Amino acid sequence: MIAAALDRGVAPRSSARARPSAHLGFLRERGMGASILVSALSAAFGVTLVTTTGYIGSILQNDPYLGESDTLAVVVAVLSILLTAVAMYVAAIVTANTFSTIVAGRIRRIALLRLIGASARSQRTEIGRQGLVIGALGALAGLAAGVALSYAGVALGDRLLGVAGNGYVVAQPVLAFPAAIVVLTTWAAAWAGSRRVLAVTPLQALGGSEERGHDVVSARPARNALALVLFAVGAVLLAVGVVAGLATPLGILPAFAGGLLSFTGLVSGATTIMPPVLRAIGRCFGRSATATLAAENALRHPERSSRMSIGVVMGVTLVTMFAVATETAKAVFTANAGGELPRELATVLDTFSYVMMGLVAVSAVIAAVGLVNLLTIGVVQRRRELGLLRALGLSSRQVRGMVLLEATHVTLASLVAGLVLGIAYGWAGAQSLLGSVPAAAEGPAGSLVSPAVPWGPVVAIVLAMAVLTIVAAVTPTRLATSVAPVEALAAD
Repeated sequence: MIAAALDRGVAPRSSARARPSAHLGFLRERGMGASILVSALSAAFGVTLVTTTGYIGSILQNDPYLGESDTLAVVVAVLSILLTAVAMYVAAIVTANTFSTIVAGRIRRIALLRLIGASARSQRTEIGRQGLVIGALGALAGLAAGVALSYAGVALGDRLLGVAGNGYVVAQPVLAFPAAIVVLTTWAAAWAGSRRVLAVTPLQALGGSEERGHDVVSARPARNALALVLFAVGAVLLAVGVVAGLATPLGILPAFAGGLLSFTGLVSGATTIMPPVLRAIGRCFGRSATATLAAENALRHPERSSRMSIGVVMGVTLVTMFAVATETAKAVFTANAGGELPRELATVLDTFSYVMMGLVAVSAVIAAVGLVNLLTIGVVQRRRELGLLRALGLSSRQVRGMVLLEATHVTLASLVAGLVLGIAYGWAGAQSLLGSVPAAAEGPAGSLVSPAVPWGPVVAIVLAMAVLTIVAAVTPTRLATSVAPVEALAAD
């Protein structure tokens, strides 16, 4: 009877009174609140982005100088769609990584349920249902916040730009679309992140819930082959977009698909690629016991370390990519105008660049929330390990230093990878979108665009990563030393 009830994902009859609270009791687990925040940020991002691009589009259409520009109209429409898709993609990856980490910590509990009769599929269905609830709660909060921000932003834009009365309406049915997509992507991400449940056996109830090591994770030819294929296909599509961009701005479409596929290939192969990189960076911090332990943890827990790093790589890549793309676009339009942009056009482009940069930065914030969340969950799940280290003689200060160094390794590796990828993707995006624009006044269409790297935003990214490292390590380092060694060793 108990097994049947567990298999259906409900409690036995004797606990019927606790059933309402039990259904939402998972929200109290560490990591769930951050997942709701990620969903809310994603929904608010999508709503605000749709409003912003629509508002800017209405301004451009009413402008006597820019209103007849087909290229700018296409740019605004395409950016609205693509950046919304990017936000959903980042949120889905972060959510999937969060649920993967949570499931890794639940392995023993899931195995116990399997031992008394519950099926692996019912457990996975329950986790998917939790993702759906989290997505719905976050999407509703994000929709409300996004609409409020949109009204405030449009009012501010009207005042600053002096374009009051352009007829743009904020409240539109299309604003519900990003929120609905967030619900679906969060559910799908929870389902994808819980796939390991299917491999849990009842015998694991007798052991711990340790994650697989680097040798086991890297020795998966099917996954590695899939990652390689995705990356190769993405690279080909990027090349197609760059070439097509010489004739039409629609070259951005295959380029976007190529960027998405190639980066997905990197995400799929992250458990093989990132741990050795993290360990190599870790060795730069010396050979002390603390530094050595922090460096080796990347290989001991490759799945966890790759989940943390890939989220930050996404954030840095997106911000760098858009900074390079917009700076390159300004350079192209300046050259096309004969060396100096009309003041009105320069104002619009700068405003558009700053606003969109701020919106894209939300994706980096989503990734940062994911890093803090995963690092915290990882420390909680390693209480026994940290307790053993303290019992063996490591001081509280050394344990805190080890956790801080782990966060530092992640941010440094992610920063380097993200800057390189961001510059490459930013140039490919600008080339595929603006390659058909003449590089000189009255010059021939179809030319290669030189990448322009804005060093100001790059420096800002580096400083932001330094702050992120400190912030991300505050809660985990406190948790790492908040429990006595004996109590941590006795924890289940």
